[in-house]
Amino acid sequence: MGKDGGFLEYGRKDPGYRPKRERLKDYQEVELRPSESELREQAARCMECGVPFCHGCGCPLQNIIPEFNDLVYRERWQEALVMLLETNCFPEFTGRICPAPCETSCVLGINDDPVTIRQVELAIIEKGFELGYMTPNPPEKRSGKRVAVIGSGPAGLAAAQVLNQEGHAVTVFEKDRAPGGILRYGIPDFKLDKGVIDRRVSLMRDEGVLFETNVLVGRDISFSFIQDRFDAVCLAGGAREPRNLNVPGRELKGTYFAMEFLKQQNRVVAGERIPPQQEIISAKGKTVVVIGGGDTGSDCIGTALRQGAKKV
Repeated sequence: MGKDGGFLEYGRKDPGYRPKRERLKDYQEVELRPSESELREQAARCMECGVPFCHGCGCPLQNIIPEFNDLVYRERWQEALVMLLETNCFPEFTGRICPAPCETSCVLGINDDPVTIRQVELAIIEKGFELGYMTPNPPEKRSGKRVAVIGSGPAGLAAAQVLNQEGHAVTVFEKDRAPGGILRYGIPDFKLDKGVIDRRVSLMRDEGVLFETNVLVGRDISFSFIQDRFDAVCLAGGAREPRNLNVPGRELKGTYFAMEFLKQQNRVVAGERIPPQQEIISAKGKTVVVIGGGDTGSDCIGTALRQGAKKV
């Protein structure tokens, strides 16, 4: 796979980020993109492992990682794209926001820095769009079955994509203004530009998936209405219920759940109207405490700093 001894010749090189002073002034993506020559070098570091743990254990999707690294090294982009799409519906999402357990499973990481697998994955799909390989590909035959998918987050979109490709007529119901769920309203634009979601949704529409937005099933239409009109229903409503903390002071003003904070700011960035009765949550000029140090906590920190927090 890749270049013989490539891992001895090339070190790991991450693409880096836009300058801090620059990126704190906007909500554009912060991660830079490596050049094509840099990507080939990074793909060349793949070791042709006897047991590729990145593929078998590290990747929940079981992406065929050593093989697509080899194809990128050899500049066979279309073949790499076909291979990647066999296991991953949306590499443009995972390539940006996946925590990359494949890299922590990389054998090279035992005594060196692992291969930049996530960056290679993202490059493959972006190259696919750039070169015109990502065109509508509706199924040749329809099954005659109708499926309703309730919720258009990553699970709902993936279900809709697979079911549509199998030939079923799929309608996705979403309670918000636009599809994407937590991809659109939970993850900040500086990690995932929403144009990436729009591009994929447009492609899915061209392939035959219908999207019904601003529809809350159970309020705007009944579940029995759905059942009467569809052969199957996929519930992909997500898990928006936050975990509360039963601690003194939790009820005080100025304490918010992360999703309240992040969703509102994402709507502001998208130009959506915030209802007048809804409190505007702003960290401008304030001292902010974030409880929780995972991805969501990181998103809150980045958002608070961009809003002009005094200290986080």
